[in-house]
Amino acid sequence: NRLAKKAAVAINDVIAATKTGYLNYRCVQYTSDTTGLQIKMIASAGTLTDTDGNVYQTVQIGTQVWTVENLRVTKYNDGSSIPLDTSTATWGNATTPMFCYYSNTTNSDSIKKYGALYNWYVVNPLNPKKIAPTGWHVPTDAEWDTLQNNLIAKGYNRDGTTTGNNQAIRQNAQIQIQNIRNIGAQATARYNATQAAYDAQQAKRDADQDAQARTNQEFSNYLLDQTVVQDNNMYNNGTVGHGTAWNSTADALVKADPDRFEYVEKPNFWQGTDYHR
Repeated sequence: NRLAKKAAVAINDVIAATKTGYLNYRCVQYTSDTTGLQIKMIASAGTLTDTDGNVYQTVQIGTQVWTVENLRVTKYNDGSSIPLDTSTATWGNATTPMFCYYSNTTNSDSIKKYGALYNWYVVNPLNPKKIAPTGWHVPTDAEWDTLQNNLIAKGYNRDGTTTGNNQAIRQNAQIQIQNIRNIGAQATARYNATQAAYDAQQAKRDADQDAQARTNQEFSNYLLDQTVVQDNNMYNNGTVGHGTAWNSTADALVKADPDRFEYVEKPNFWQGTDYHR
């Protein structure tokens, strides 16, 4: 019998694994083909519970113990509330403690995944109120450096090296790339808006020019109708003078005998004589 591999079907699901003494494992799966999928369980350093009752897993890295989830507490460890702010304007100008959620989300899964955002006044060491439970604290710059150096020494640079900060370089590059994309999107939006404004202005100019052209043509027709008609026969037979006619009469005369008449811009009425046809 012949065997055929079943085609992978597009999905969007999560594979989760739990084991006592280990960190919870979650993997987002986008196809039904799980060939080669490996679940690696990492030893847990215990759990942490905040003032709201949220439970966080922790992990030991070197000599340090870190939470593996972003903090999402809404109260200080004394039980008092941290003000929630949902306004971009007030957030940027704030001089007092406050927190918010990404995109002001109210989705519990998103809040658990991304945590909360706190401004400087919440985590400022001078703030007598603390957001971390007793025995825990917001890490200092020196503690972040210790974590970074420990990871680098264990080969977690993007190229597997154990010296130099290639983790930060990659992260910074990704940030810069995203910034460039954002600038490009903003530039495209500005260009589209400018182009739309230009197109509108050009359309108005075209309409104005068309209107002016019609006006000019009407004025030219008017002038043509008012132009003196010169009788060429008067010159041919030695008689000096101009035959003049106005408006539609001039057109009729010229059309009736085009070889005899011509339009002139500045007629010279000899001896004040004005011959009418």
